[in-house]
Amino acid sequence: MAASGPPPRASARTSFAWRLRRWAVRLLVLAALGVGAATLWQSEWAQAPRTLWELVRMPPPTALPVPVEGVRARQVADTFGAPRGRDRRHEGVDIFASRGTPVRSATLGVVADIRESGLGGRQVWVLGPARERYYYAHLDGWREGLERGEVVQPGTVLGYVGDTGNAKGTPPHLHWGIYGADGAYDPLPLLRAWQAP
Repeated sequence: MAASGPPPRASARTSFAWRLRRWAVRLLVLAALGVGAATLWQSEWAQAPRTLWELVRMPPPTALPVPVEGVRARQVADTFGAPRGRDRRHEGVDIFASRGTPVRSATLGVVADIRESGLGGRQVWVLGPARERYYYAHLDGWREGLERGEVVQPGTVLGYVGDTGNAKGTPPHLHWGIYGADGAYDPLPLLRAWQAP
């Protein structure tokens, strides 16, 4: 007696339908994951990573505004590389202004660090375009609510001109430095190249 069972065609059709359903479920799961990832990427929570991704792909700036409110580039002395003590050189420019004058971010960036230590006293580090680091030092204080990981736009207040760190007792000023892949470089040409909009 011959064995009974479904004809081979029915079995092949059932197997094909099963595989088709399995692939359809996989595609739906992948689509849902894609929509979820896109939604998360556009969320407030992902603002810093999204901005970092943008900054990495940007070129270094060729012109920047003076980061101290009310000061023009022609008022900033060229002190980059000047001797400081016996064993160091000045790795930035000093921008003099009245104590408490707002210090603003010169670029789009992400606040990498806020600290009070060493020569710079109260300081803020901002990671900017092309992964360059912007150093704002000798601050009298920081803007209330400023925090690491915060995305800052050009013009966002970071802190206020002071004389903390090794500037204690000198006229209030911002020490402002830019550090690229090869270390500090003179920011004054960027300030002089800036044309106010």
